[in-house]
Amino acid sequence: MPEPSRAVGPGHDLAFPDGFNAATAFIDRHLTEGRGDKVALRWARGEVTYAGVAANVNRCANALADSGLARGDRIMMIVKDCPAFFYVFWGAIKAGFVPVPVNTMLRSGDFAFMIENSECAALVYSVEFAGEVTPALEAAPHRPRLVVEVDAAGACSLFEAGPDTFEAVPAGEDQDCFWLYSSGSTGRPKGAVHRHRDMVATSELYGVRTLGIREDDVFFSAAKLFFAYGLGNGMTFPLWVGGTAVLLDTRPTPDSTFATVEQYRPTLYFGVPTLYAAQLQALDHAKPDLSSVRLCVSAGEALPADIFRRWKQRTGLTILDGIGSTEALHIFISNREDDVKPGSSGRIVPGYEARIVDETDREVPQGEAGRLFIKGPSTARRYWRNPEKTAATMLGDWLNTGDTYYQDENGYLFYSGRSDDMLKVGGIWCSPFEIEGALIEHPAVLEAAVVGRSDDAGLVKPEAWLVLADGVRPTDSLREALQQHCKQALAPYKFPRDLHFIDELPKTATGKIQRFRLRQGLDPAV
Repeated sequence: MPEPSRAVGPGHDLAFPDGFNAATAFIDRHLTEGRGDKVALRWARGEVTYAGVAANVNRCANALADSGLARGDRIMMIVKDCPAFFYVFWGAIKAGFVPVPVNTMLRSGDFAFMIENSECAALVYSVEFAGEVTPALEAAPHRPRLVVEVDAAGACSLFEAGPDTFEAVPAGEDQDCFWLYSSGSTGRPKGAVHRHRDMVATSELYGVRTLGIREDDVFFSAAKLFFAYGLGNGMTFPLWVGGTAVLLDTRPTPDSTFATVEQYRPTLYFGVPTLYAAQLQALDHAKPDLSSVRLCVSAGEALPADIFRRWKQRTGLTILDGIGSTEALHIFISNREDDVKPGSSGRIVPGYEARIVDETDREVPQGEAGRLFIKGPSTARRYWRNPEKTAATMLGDWLNTGDTYYQDENGYLFYSGRSDDMLKVGGIWCSPFEIEGALIEHPAVLEAAVVGRSDDAGLVKPEAWLVLADGVRPTDSLREALQQHCKQALAPYKFPRDLHFIDELPKTATGKIQRFRLRQGLDPAV
């Protein structure tokens, strides 16, 4: 009889003192260990030493503590990748508040929902996002007591002046520390509540013991800091080992990422499959100097084996693919430098456990696909004010990832798709219902259904199937108009790459759209 599909890593050995506050481990420790003069951050406007980071974190902690906020209050952050992100995030934690970084690419409606849902006491935002933040503040019934702007140069009143020392507020490894919002099956974001221990767990178990990060590493993450993957790559990992983080405060493109690598000479580069595919295309005419990089990492969505092989052939560099989640904070299954299986997510990260189960929660035989459950010390405590989704996802110590996986006879785990209809585009979850809603808002569209379709590089992109309003004829100009409409109504990466016009959507007897038929490529009527 085949063995059950269970991949078990050794239990973790992490220990925390009473009253542990994560800011002491990631910020304060470097001064006592003699790294004050070492460069911690580099970006387009300069560099900051570890002493400079600590001083600004403390100024921010003092400013927040003196602002009349109560311990445990949420500090929403709509902040670009720059040193200010570090100061606000760690200053809030050090002073006993809960930072909530959110996706800066969202629109005002999403921001308004999260302002209301989190009941944030303060909101800190980069001036670049004022066009969406201002209407969000006007639309949200809840009004944060403190609203602070970070200017284009990264300056902010929270850390411009004030005392540069602050004693960390005692907390505890199991106490709430920060939130990250994750999309749900209805498209509404869900606040995943993380603890003080979680960033230590991911930094040590994956960063040090699996990836092999070290103090002399220079980290560059194309994935942004608001993204759980980017938060580790670009902030907690370098701070954990005393390395240097390189920050890109603009949108990552092949040109901008290649230029950043050439200028700052990172040793570790973190991307997503969509960007690797675009960079491979750019390498047809560009010849960037990537000689400083010793390892590349990919997550956010499954890395096609073809991209792995072509990247290795073109650059000589290995991409280590892995899977993580907002709820688990970072990667819990991964390839390793000395153990790579192209097309797989790798093996379980030591300190975590994985189970693959069927619809009755029984473990499936090896080689059979099922739902992936994981357990480890970095999983979120709950979703904020969402007990139903918490009960369906956080099953005791186990986390239902929502992914379908199978395990081969050698212990490698392979992604088989999502267990629901959510799409992962460019490494970020988006809901088909949200895209459908935007399409239906256009007067030319009567009905819409959106599914994921793999492109030539094996990466998932949104594909729309549309029933047009009476009298509307499908044309190329209409396709372009609908795509532009979605780009304006939604975060830009969510627009459908392909649109098919049909007379009627396939539905069940009760009226539910049969998306599986669309995924199989139902012949369009036009």
